[in-house]
Amino acid sequence: MGAARTKLKTKKTKTMANEILNLKPQHVWKYFYDLTQIPRPTGHTAEAVKYVAQVGKDLGLETQIDEVGNVLIRKPATKGYEGRPIVAMQGHLDMVPQKNNHIQHDFEKDPIKAHVDGEWVKAEETTLGADNGIGVAMALAVLADDTLEHGPLEALFTIDEEVGMVGAFALKEGFSKADIMLNLDSEVVDELYVGCAGGVDINVSLEYKDDQKTPADDIAAKVTLSGLKGGHSGVDIHLGRGNANKMMVRFLKKAVEEFNVSIAQLQGGSLRNAIPRDASAVLTCPEEEYDELAKRVADFEALYTEEYKGIEEGIKMTIERIADKPATIVPQEISDNVIQAVEAVQNGAITYLTDFPDTVEASSNLASIRLGDGKLEVTFLTRSSSESRKEMVASSIESAFALIGAEVEFDAPYNGWQPDAHSHVLEVMKRVYKEINGEEPPVKVMHAGLECGILQGVLPNTQMISFGPTIRFPHSPDEKLNIATVVKTWELLTKTLREL
Repeated sequence: MGAARTKLKTKKTKTMANEILNLKPQHVWKYFYDLTQIPRPTGHTAEAVKYVAQVGKDLGLETQIDEVGNVLIRKPATKGYEGRPIVAMQGHLDMVPQKNNHIQHDFEKDPIKAHVDGEWVKAEETTLGADNGIGVAMALAVLADDTLEHGPLEALFTIDEEVGMVGAFALKEGFSKADIMLNLDSEVVDELYVGCAGGVDINVSLEYKDDQKTPADDIAAKVTLSGLKGGHSGVDIHLGRGNANKMMVRFLKKAVEEFNVSIAQLQGGSLRNAIPRDASAVLTCPEEEYDELAKRVADFEALYTEEYKGIEEGIKMTIERIADKPATIVPQEISDNVIQAVEAVQNGAITYLTDFPDTVEASSNLASIRLGDGKLEVTFLTRSSSESRKEMVASSIESAFALIGAEVEFDAPYNGWQPDAHSHVLEVMKRVYKEINGEEPPVKVMHAGLECGILQGVLPNTQMISFGPTIRFPHSPDEKLNIATVVKTWELLTKTLREL
């Protein structure tokens, strides 16, 4: 029976691979599929670095790896195009590791199980890594295709973009010699991006004495909030999706007010750049209050379902008694202070750009919270295309937690990418786009962070633009890549390279 199951599993895997490898353009999808088979969460990109470097070497192209792991591959110009500007195609090698809670998947060891689902390529209940695997694949396909016409090319692959933009920050002057950079990391087809938000990580910490004993007559229960969509804290922040951390703390505030409830543990969220999808709290209360507390949990599930109608479809809020009663609880003064601070801080889209309608200017994502065992740890990612607004939002978060005696640290700040609406590369791409589609492309500023803002500091004279195929719900297990838009983006990329 075991052997039969292994054969079925192998057959299914081969079928899934063939579906992807038969898509057009085949060389793009071949490189993309290869990348799905290489575990590459942020901080673990060594094998991806080896892979793209080997592709360059196998193609007989000049290939360099810098001291942190960024890879640069150079391809000479097509005959007759030698005098053209040097154009770099740029993308990042890491991916966001997110999965549904009920599945087993080790992002440091297991390949992504990608498959075709109608018009999309998806993964089986994990992130797909199309952000930014498809951009990397397109750049590799250009390097491998000798039928294309282009000037001198570079392909720059950076590491660890998703947490801290490590590769971009470490890039040394002179490593890339590009006059023009095509960033292949945006996620809406038919849109050209000429600017993006900057950001700053905010780390909140507080220590307290963990010596408050759990009341002897209390029982323990675990409240869980799940089923939220989550998503990219830049790309999806304007959609009004639920933040599990904010929602759980809102419930806890009422529970503590209405019942003799104590908090033993609170945790939710994980990655700074992912909207938190779930949260849980371990509570204690008198046994005679449990049934009423359970009803309050059901009330909040109904409330959130109504409030997020049309935005979230699968909200679940449950409570269950647990046998292992915690030895200690969070002192009431600490838990009350944490609840008040989390309730007070701004979250989601905060201000919008007047010159680019419907584009978020400043936002904040309450990404993760851990409370219990004598410690509070909270993380935020604040973004803004305005430095002053970024400082304003970060300062408001600092103030809320300073009032409860917590330490607040700002980490890994990065500047936004200042838009240039009159660059040569933009004019060329607008012309090429119009030739293909018969109309002008939308030109936009992205609220999500792109490496262009940091790279601009190293390459101040390099013109930059960002584009890519449509990726929905990046940074969540619902991530999916639209097949038809890969074809469109490939045409735009290759014709732009010729025209530049």
